[in-house]
Amino acid sequence: MTTARKLHYHFDQVGSYLRPDTLKTAREQYAKGEITKEALLQVQHAAIKELVDAQVAAGLSAVTDGEFNRSWWHLDFLGQLGGFEFYDQAASYKFHGEKTRSTNIRLNGPVHANLNHPFFDDFKYLQSLVPEGVEPKVTIPSPSLIINRDQRSDGWSDYYPTWQAFLDDLAQAYHDTLQHFYDLGARYIQLDDTTWAYLIAQLNANADDPAARAPFEQTAQDDVYVINKALAGLPDDLKLSTHICRGNFKSTYLFEGGYEPVAKYLGQLNYDAFFLEYDNERSGDFGPLADIYNGRPNVEIVLGLFTSKSADLEAVDEVVARINEAAQYVPKAQLALSTQCGFSSTEEGNILTIPDQWRKLALIKTIADQELATV
Repeated sequence: MTTARKLHYHFDQVGSYLRPDTLKTAREQYAKGEITKEALLQVQHAAIKELVDAQVAAGLSAVTDGEFNRSWWHLDFLGQLGGFEFYDQAASYKFHGEKTRSTNIRLNGPVHANLNHPFFDDFKYLQSLVPEGVEPKVTIPSPSLIINRDQRSDGWSDYYPTWQAFLDDLAQAYHDTLQHFYDLGARYIQLDDTTWAYLIAQLNANADDPAARAPFEQTAQDDVYVINKALAGLPDDLKLSTHICRGNFKSTYLFEGGYEPVAKYLGQLNYDAFFLEYDNERSGDFGPLADIYNGRPNVEIVLGLFTSKSADLEAVDEVVARINEAAQYVPKAQLALSTQCGFSSTEEGNILTIPDQWRKLALIKTIADQELATV
């Protein structure tokens, strides 16, 4: 992919933000039937407008709607993609110390893009708020969240003669979705992805058993195939990033382990930017960055050196030292800074306050301006 004309931001943000109480209350009232969808939308739009203004004031060059239009970072999108439906599964997702709600999605037909997906109207509203010189950023889950993850692809043989045919339709559905966002004016889209952290955990757990590792290696190969097929042939001025996440729910996590087991696969993905979690020891060292960057001079590595899971502010000297350490593997000019994840991957949000959130971003901007802006 040619990326020379795509904007490179040394200060960026994964995407989700803490919901204000007004929005949380309105969503609860709507769920109980106490207010109309139109009334909820009015509150939601007002909250997004305030959020966009706050992001611009914080110095971000690319802003999101905070994912205020959804309950989950992933399921709201996936469940309204053509060929899928929501259902209530027996078990919830078990994070370290917390359990989520039990919503999931499953196949109910051949996979295809839904050009009436509500996320398109959500983008148009965000676009209407963004001032000149600031870019609206779309965040959606990666198609890898479907491939052998949480029973979401289990029914493929009900609708397809081969697994390959299913993968091809999934890739095409995503390609058409990304193209439609572009047609509406989007030039920066991020695909969020917990699958690589899941695969890290599985590959590490079966490190000494090649037969047990084989299915997970195959899933990694299928993920690379589908993602790259989805991205292929999109307009050259569309910036495509991914966020590799280890799970984020009420300041807890799902997975741990360094990037080494999957670095060779990430290095094959045709993204323009990689948001990588590096906020604590669960993320491992910077060695795998060499394989992820893979000598691609226009690829951007966004270091998530700051946690979104707590209000504690990182020590500036320690962050600067870590930037310099990462620069041993990736040219410093290709580095950027962010929190390791969003502040509110589900509507519940992490355990910090909205003022804490903005203090964290202010610190990131200060360090990015000092260490990276003039590189």
